[in-house]
Amino acid sequence: MIKIGIVGGTGYTGVELLRLLARHPQARVEVITSRSEEGVRVADMYPNLRGHYRDLAFSVPDVQALGACDVVFFATPHGVAHSMAAELLATGTRIIDLSADFRLQDAEEWARWYGQPHGAPQLLDQAVYGLPEVNREAIRNARLIAVPGCYPTATQLGLLPLLEQGLADPSRIIADCKSGVSGAGRGASVGSLLCEASESMKAYAVAGHRHLPEIRQGLQRAAGQAVGLTFVPHLTPMIRGIHATLYATVADHSVDLQTLFEARYADEPFVDVLPAGSHPETRSVKGANLCRIAVHRPQGGDLVVVLSVIDNLVKGASGQAVQCMNIALGLEETAGLDFPALMP
Repeated sequence: MIKIGIVGGTGYTGVELLRLLARHPQARVEVITSRSEEGVRVADMYPNLRGHYRDLAFSVPDVQALGACDVVFFATPHGVAHSMAAELLATGTRIIDLSADFRLQDAEEWARWYGQPHGAPQLLDQAVYGLPEVNREAIRNARLIAVPGCYPTATQLGLLPLLEQGLADPSRIIADCKSGVSGAGRGASVGSLLCEASESMKAYAVAGHRHLPEIRQGLQRAAGQAVGLTFVPHLTPMIRGIHATLYATVADHSVDLQTLFEARYADEPFVDVLPAGSHPETRSVKGANLCRIAVHRPQGGDLVVVLSVIDNLVKGASGQAVQCMNIALGLEETAGLDFPALMP
């Protein structure tokens, strides 16, 4: 049985990890940390987990206890993994980080977007970006895995087939994305209150969102050149979900885009290319580690529209983290994740 440690288990990604790992056939959570909730039992904080974690309680982070685990997940705000990663890696454990600490390969760029110096630049060379559909082989041998963000996951999966084949004009790409309120985290804030977020929708961070450099980094790797990306996120009155409407200019009409997308993801267990003419819904992926995609060429023109939906807490965070763990430890990639979405 694989021993699991979770640093920062009181937020939405932390409890989602607990939910997914509760049914994993080969994993057991041994340690979960929270300085503010030390001594509180997991089942008391999250009644949905009663019967699965009867005796597990939150504890103060301890390198020795965490280092005894086979895998340590960080479900923390940015900057926390920086402070502990090197010491934990020295114990021989693997780290799977759900925060943004190791997603960007440029420490200076990270510092510009996150407003503080990068706390562990010496580790960036060994950090592997945890998007299995791109980096599966690197993940197999990784000891430090950076789980992609939710917007970057939906956007990259939607655009990769076009950029990898050199079909899309890389200078003009638009990602128009909507997120449920859980993407803002569990911390109290006025913008996340029911009266503020319900029955309303708004764009935010149009001048620049922290996920922009991460998306651009991934798209540039796929294209093999610089990418001109406009990324506009929106907050929508739902709890879970990302809906990415992606626009790219594809002047070549000789390629069957439906066939291209189906071929690219034919062997991917967690990407579902829908039939031509489909319009994926966020509710169709709720609670599932799945990205559903549809590709359109409206009116037969040069502009291609790709629709990509995920659950921001699963394929956009904790589910993808478990997927990376399965790959890194040589387990069945779908272990603990092979279940349908929740409807209605």
